[in-house]
Amino acid sequence: MTEILFGYVSTYGLAAIAISAFLSCLAVPIPTSAMMLAGGAFAASGDLVLWQVVLVAFVSAVLGDQTGFQIGRRGGRSLIAVLKRKPRRADVIGRAETSIRAWGEIGVFFSTWLFAPLGPWVNLIAGAAGLSWLRFSLWDAAGEAIWVGVYVSLGYLFRARLLDLATLVADWAGLITSAGVTVLLGFLLVRAVLRTRRKG
Repeated sequence: MTEILFGYVSTYGLAAIAISAFLSCLAVPIPTSAMMLAGGAFAASGDLVLWQVVLVAFVSAVLGDQTGFQIGRRGGRSLIAVLKRKPRRADVIGRAETSIRAWGEIGVFFSTWLFAPLGPWVNLIAGAAGLSWLRFSLWDAAGEAIWVGVYVSLGYLFRARLLDLATLVADWAGLITSAGVTVLLGFLLVRAVLRTRRKG
């Protein structure tokens, strides 16, 4: 699968990176991190231009996040309720709601790169919850800059081991996300206990 994705970047270049970055921010299951790794690797070999890869990936990701935010704002809680009808999706959306409730705009920032699988759902929740568009946009852009910068740079620096790197990054991303969610839930539990003690 990874080799097929690299083939798309080889054939379609920046367009493949743009489409994957945009759609992945709308919860379409595309491993965009692998596409950005490939973009960085092709830039290192001279087939693509590095600054163009970074700019296209960044702009496409931000536009995808903005689209999700606006869908959430217009669809509101009724849309979220419909999406929650599938148990697996309900679990992910529940985590996204927890992130926004606990961290607000900072939750948006972390969802773009540290908790990337939650990102599309955080965008929807942020829009439905009425978060400030300006604050959402600023924190989102900051997070996407990290996400794009890290993956494109890794591909650029380690192009000779691209397949191994893609596998390592996929495993690492899942581990980091799981650990991050655990830390977040632990923080919420401690905060709830402290509030209970203060009231008591």
